Order: sequence, then structure tokens, then C-alpha cells
Amino acid sequence: MIKSVTLQNFRSYRKQEFNFDKKTTVIIGPNTSGKTNLIEAIFLLAVGKSFRTEKDMQMISFREELGRVKGKTEDNELEIIITNGQFNGKISQFKKFLVNGVAKRRVDFIENFTAVLFSPEDLDIIVDSPSLRRKFMDNILEQVDREYRLASISYSKALRQRNALLENTRETGIKNEKQFEYWDGLVIGNGEIITGKREEFIEFLNNETKDIFDFVAFYDKSVISKQRLLQYKEAEVASAVTLVGPHRDDFSVSMFNNTRQDTHDVKFFGSRGQQRLVILQLKMLELLYIEKKLGKRPVLLLDDIFSELDEGHIELILEMLDLQQTIITTTHKEFIPQSVLKNTQVIKFSKEDK
Repeated sequence: MIKSVTLQNFRSYRKQEFNFDKKTTVIIGPNTSGKTNLIEAIFLLAVGKSFRTEKDMQMISFREELGRVKGKTEDNELEIIITNGQFNGKISQFKKFLVNGVAKRRVDFIENFTAVLFSPEDLDIIVDSPSLRRKFMDNILEQVDREYRLASISYSKALRQRNALLENTRETGIKNEKQFEYWDGLVIGNGEIITGKREEFIEFLNNETKDIFDFVAFYDKSVISKQRLLQYKEAEVASAVTLVGPHRDDFSVSMFNNTRQDTHDVKFFGSRGQQRLVILQLKMLELLYIEKKLGKRPVLLLDDIFSELDEGHIELILEMLDLQQTIITTTHKEFIPQSVLKNTQVIKFSKEDK
């Protein structure tokens, strides 16, 4: 459970503190009032990175050198400090993680607090690019599996180095086989760990009971091995990028056709309503997966999704509010049933806040 969050020079916030109900908190305010910025800060405390940008410094308020997000849970005080590379005229780390005032690596910071985010962008997980589906898997597995986090960090670093070697080989026409052998070993070893963990997650999706929409997920894994790297050797030098590995993974979701006794890819053959039901089901399975792995229910963050869903979909979400702490943002009070509002904490935003 998250008890409070204090923001300093984070996005639109100069300095402000928010306290949350142990069950449900509803945040109401117009667009650009800072609702999503607050959700981003809470999610940052869970996974150590933003769901909106790859560049940490973009989370710092304009013309400031340092931004800070501090959260109090039932057990710990978590803090993330972000700089633009300078602080008080000195070179500084871009991001620092602290638990009860003690500096930690991101790999050790995660798991102190877990959260599942559902935003309008998630409605495109099924139909958008493979990178969105890889990000979906990463956000889940990084929160529950330390080995996965370590493998992801090592894989990303090795991949960058290997791609730099490929670029150099393309420019010079000279390939240093010993250097490639070292980085090949790292991307293969860590890539196999990532693939194995993703396979387990996809298997969980397929084996778990689905109350909202039944589907089967197919893992389209890009296997990385010595043989595969050898197979794409010339093409990789020509393109100067590594062409196989989990950074090119994907998965698809298919629905059942009882009449024809087969399956159809929801991305291509499902209606928009069916695609959204699949996302709702995936989010509920995400909550369940984290609970089963860690023995505790994650906080559910619902960021302005009620304006995107019809009444039936909203009812499905409202039915699970009591299962965990939930923080909801919305532009209009009318989107939230009165029966829910009377039993929740309500925070009202205006554009003049912060």
C-alpha cells in the first residue's frame, strides 16, 4: 500500500504532498491539471522508470536541476532523485534510488512497492507495435523477478556494445572475432534467461482461468544462439544491428471460434470491443500474476480510462476495486458511480493547483 507521495520539481509540481486512502482514492481534475504526472510518479516508485519517456531528465520541472519523488509505504520510505546531470554546479548522477535513506541500485530498489498501471495507451497493446507488448512483459517481470532484472540490464548493455562493434565493422571492413565472442556470449546467456522467463509468463496467461474474455497467447520469440548469430552474420554487418534476440520478441493473442473450431488473431479479426476486453483480461491477469509471485496484491493505478470505455467495461473494472488499493484519475466526477464515490477518498485538482 502507498500511504503518501511527495513531489519536488517533478513535471508540473514544484512541491506538493498527496495522501491516499488504504482502499480507493479518486482524483478528479481537468486535462493538464497534473493527474497523469502524479500517476507517473507513483509508477516510478514501483519500476524505477517512467512509462511516458525514455529520458529521465524530462521528468524534472522546467529550468530545474533536480526533481524528487518520495513515497511512504507500509514498510519503507522510497525516494528517487533525478538530475539533469548537474547539481549545484557539479556533475551528478542522473538518477538515484534510496530506501529509508540508503542508496540502492534500481535492481534492488524494485519489489519494495509494486503497481499495475492501466492507461488509455494500454488499449493499444494488442494492435500497436511489438515494442509495446515487450514493454508490457518487462514491466511485469521486472517487478517480480530479480534474475530477470539482472539479465535485462546485462543484455541491454551487451547489445549496445555488440551493435557498436557491428557499426565499426561496417565502417572499417575489419571484424575483431575475439571482441565479438565476448559480447556474443553475454547476449546469448542473458537472452536465454529473458526468453525463459517470458515463456513462463505466457504459459501463465494461457493456463489461468479467464472470466472476462477467453483467449490463447502465442509467444513469437526471437531465439538467440551461436547458430542464429552465424546465420545472420553478413546481414548484421550490413545493417549494423543485432537482428535476433529478445529485443525482437513479440506475442499475439487469439480468440476462439467455436463454429470453426480454430482461433483468430484478435489484432486482425477482433472488433474494437473484443480487443478492449482482451486488455481488461490481461490487466486482471497481471494483477494476479504479481500477487502469486510476491504473495501480495499490487496497487492498481487507473489513469483516465473511464472516458475511453463503455459502461459495461467500466462495471468490470469497478467490480475489482475492493481487491487491492486503487488510485483512479478522471476528468469528470460523473464517470464514477455515486456508490463508489461515497466510499472513497476524493481529491479535486484544478489547473491552478501545484
